[in-house]
This record gives sequence, C-alpha cells and structure tokens, in this order.
Amino acid sequence: MRAVAALCIALILAAGLPGPAHSAQPATSFAGKTIYILIGFGPGGANDVWGRTIAKHFGNHIPGGPHVIVQNAPGAGGLKLLNQLYNISSKDGTVIGLINRGLPFEPLLGGEGVQFDPLKMNWLGSPDRDTTVCVARKDARVKTMGDLFAKELLVGATGSGADTALYPEFLSQLLGMKFKTIKGYQGTKDISLAMERGEVEGLCVAYESLLRETLAREGRVNILFQAALTPDVRLKQVPVATDLARTDADRQALALFFARVELGRPLLLPPGVPADRVALLRQALHETIDDPAFREDARRQDLNLNYISGEQLQSTISAAYGTTKPVVERTTKALGRAARR
Repeated sequence: MRAVAALCIALILAAGLPGPAHSAQPATSFAGKTIYILIGFGPGGANDVWGRTIAKHFGNHIPGGPHVIVQNAPGAGGLKLLNQLYNISSKDGTVIGLINRGLPFEPLLGGEGVQFDPLKMNWLGSPDRDTTVCVARKDARVKTMGDLFAKELLVGATGSGADTALYPEFLSQLLGMKFKTIKGYQGTKDISLAMERGEVEGLCVAYESLLRETLAREGRVNILFQAALTPDVRLKQVPVATDLARTDADRQALALFFARVELGRPLLLPPGVPADRVALLRQALHETIDDPAFREDARRQDLNLNYISGEQLQSTISAAYGTTKPVVERTTKALGRAARR
C-alpha cells in the first residue's frame, strides 16, 4: 500500500501547485510566426472541440500575436503524433500537441511503438480533468458492471495508449471483466457511429466525450461504471471500478493505471524548447483559461473547465515513474505486457 499512498500523496500535492504568475514579463516574442496545435484525435470529438476553442483565444495571450492553426493528426491512438513531437517537430515553441492522457505512461507500462521519454517533454497544462466511463448500448446483454463478469461486451477502440483500448484490456486481465476489444477506429466519434451501426456494443471513454455522442444524448447507453480513483461528483449513482479490487496488489495496480485521469487533456511541447518559451506558453495557456471570452465560448459548447497547470502534469508523471518495480510489473502484466524497467 505504500506505493499507492506515495502516488496519491504526490497527486494531492501536485493539485495544490499554483498556476503561472501573471506578473511575469517574458522577453520572447512570436511576432510573425504561426503556432500549430496538433490534435492526436479525429475531428468532431471533445478533444477536437477543446483544441479548436483554445486556439481561437490562445494567440491573444502570446507576445507578438501569432496566428494559431489547428490540425488533426490521428493515428495509433495518438502515439504517432507523440513520437513525431519528440523526434521530428520544431523545438522553437511553434508546434504544440494535444494528446491522449494515457500516452505518457506507455514507456513505463511496456507500450509498443514508443519513441519518446515523457520526462523530457515540456508539459503546458490541460483545460480540464475528466473521468473515464465504460458504457454499453441499452440493447446489449451487458446492463450493469456485474454483468461483465458473466457476459462478453464487444467494445470499439483506437490504438495503443488510448483509453478506448487500454481500459477494457487492463480491467479484463486484472479484474476478470469480459471485454472483447475491436481496434482500428480513428476516434470516439467513429466508435460511436460503429455502435449505432451495431458493429460494436460499447466503449470506454472520457465522460465529457461520451456526452457529445448521439447515443448518449438520446439516452441509448447504460454507464456501467466509472474508472477512477475517486468518484466523479457528476456520476453519483454510477459504481466505481476500484471497489472491485480483490487484493492490495490489485488496488496498487489500479492506482497506477488510473493516475492518467489526473492529466486531463494534456497539451505539450517537444523536448529542447528553450525554457523561456516554455514558461511563456504555459502562462499564455493559463491566461487563456482565465479569459472571460474563452470561458463564455467554453460554456456555450458545454465544456467543463477544470484547469491543470503544466507543473502539475510534470509532477503527476514524475510521481508515476517513481512507482516501485513490483507495482509496475503487476500493472504491465494485467496489460499483457512485459515491464521495461
């Protein structure tokens, strides 16, 4: 239990870190430049909406008033984008990624195709923190969390590192839930459409992303459980997967795996970006989130603001990588992988 306590304490301490100081006066200017926000998801989902809403206001808070352009870059659950950011993208602060929150844990948890070190990336922050839920169509045989131990649920997924793939696979191995995962979809919207066509019966996804899909808006899905360390206040009647842990080893593995929730929808820069530019862009994101015009824009689109600073993201990731070897091995085993550390 000490590993769980250490991780939880680190997350709690990180949550109390202050945001960037508004009084700082960076000398760096982005005048005449274009900043690209690359979104590791297909168009139309919650991550896409967040990225485009931030981009609309972000340049107003960056010295020099640069143009900000959004591009979708889906592929392998966002892994392709993160590898690109780490190895290829410009290191002058003009290329920013918005990635799946599970990807920073992939090197630790034995993920395939990993070509990056999250401890060397520059984390800018996140506009929100959201809980993952696993859902099923109302006409599926699986109606409750308990049903998953006796009946198979066919769920859609993207690729390695994405919540849509990792959550059902992890919980199947660790707790014995009967998920069957079909991978290869470009994003949540594609999986939702596949559910409407009857190709799959469910998915595991961030709650806010779920609420944007037709099946959820029309009340045609059952939320089976929330996959988090603590219950989401918006989901008071929905059971929590951690309640099913049978042993201390299970609870420790769940604590490490569910730490990704604390990353929200992370925005980041490649390694090697000058420190003054990292600080400037962190401050610009913080000021964007505080901007009344941005907040009104977010409200109109039903976006749930819950800011996480770049320092908090860095601290959460560092804490996870300080987890003891037995807990890492237990977690990777549940993912059907071999630990790399």
